[in-house]
Amino acid sequence: MDVSSIASLATQMSAQNNAVAMQVAVLKLAMNAEAQGAAQLVQMAAESMAATNNPPNLGNSVDVFA
Repeated sequence: MDVSSIASLATQMSAQNNAVAMQVAVLKLAMNAEAQGAAQLVQMAAESMAATNNPPNLGNSVDVFA
């Protein structure tokens, strides 16, 4: 191997490492956005459960006769 091929290989490896690092960063951003969305959904579900004030006897029996 001559010097120019070694330099070319080093440049290619550096570019590939940069591309992988960028892909990982974008993936982390997407995962953080999904986590925030899921947390908001859980919070909204908890709020809606707390907001319903149904009578205590509601839902204790089911009429199965038509």
